[in-house]
Amino acid sequence: MQLTIMEFFQGMASPALDTIVELMTMLGEETVFIVAVALFLWLSSKKQGFVILSTLFTSLIGMSVLKAVIRAPRPFQVIEEIKGKRVATATGYSFPSGHTTGAASFYSALALTFRKRQVSILCAVAILLVGFSRMYLGVHWPIDVFGGLALGITVTFVTYGWFSRIFDDTERLIRFSTIAGATSAFFAVLLTILIEAGVADPVGFTDPMKLFSLAAGGYLGFAWDQKHIRYTTGGTRGIKVLRLLLGIFVVLVIQALKVVLPDHMASGLFRYVATGLWITALYPYLGTKIRIGNSRLFAVQ
Repeated sequence: MQLTIMEFFQGMASPALDTIVELMTMLGEETVFIVAVALFLWLSSKKQGFVILSTLFTSLIGMSVLKAVIRAPRPFQVIEEIKGKRVATATGYSFPSGHTTGAASFYSALALTFRKRQVSILCAVAILLVGFSRMYLGVHWPIDVFGGLALGITVTFVTYGWFSRIFDDTERLIRFSTIAGATSAFFAVLLTILIEAGVADPVGFTDPMKLFSLAAGGYLGFAWDQKHIRYTTGGTRGIKVLRLLLGIFVVLVIQALKVVLPDHMASGLFRYVATGLWITALYPYLGTKIRIGNSRLFAVQ
């Protein structure tokens, strides 16, 4: 049955459709998630950004653990007739689909955040497009996509309210963020050491290392903000546009360091920790010090 579905998608392939589907699958990639979370944190609502980031991180960590334990091969790796496309983003093992898990978690969190019918419909469409794209591209079996859908949606619906309540209690938020950040940092460093030492499987554990690194910087940044910065997301439209452009530019620069830093797992750890810390604390801190006209890039409470 699964092979029949994969053959169906392979049979409808064309260069034009390949391009469209590759754009569809980008809706489930880390760049979209990072930019969207940054947009919430810098322009709209720190609470919404925190909740969406936390539900997404929880879903993806669960997905990474399942991948590392089950270690299922991808379709194009075992069936010669299936041609894998955009395989550069098909890291790790096959079950469950990481793109689908991330999309299911992120877009269901958006639906819960806005609670509007039109938004919910668009989010559902985005989730389905990502799922279908992974099968069309030959990088996931239908069971992988179904598993990612179930995992991402379930984790988000179960944890969304809990993370919201954490943010509403400042002391609890600081405590949670500190513990989550420190724990994530520990696992990020541990996995880096184990992978470089050849003890841990790099296929199964490189993505979790990146996730833990990003979470370490992000959560420690939340704790720092709540203790010392407490910035606000207000401002004129012009200030908000400038804030977003400057912030995303630096995120891209941090990630682009990949081409100049040594080819070592520690380089990836540094880049993702720096990205998380920049988004949640470093940029807001610097922004409160920068004056543009009569306004600060960020304001403080």
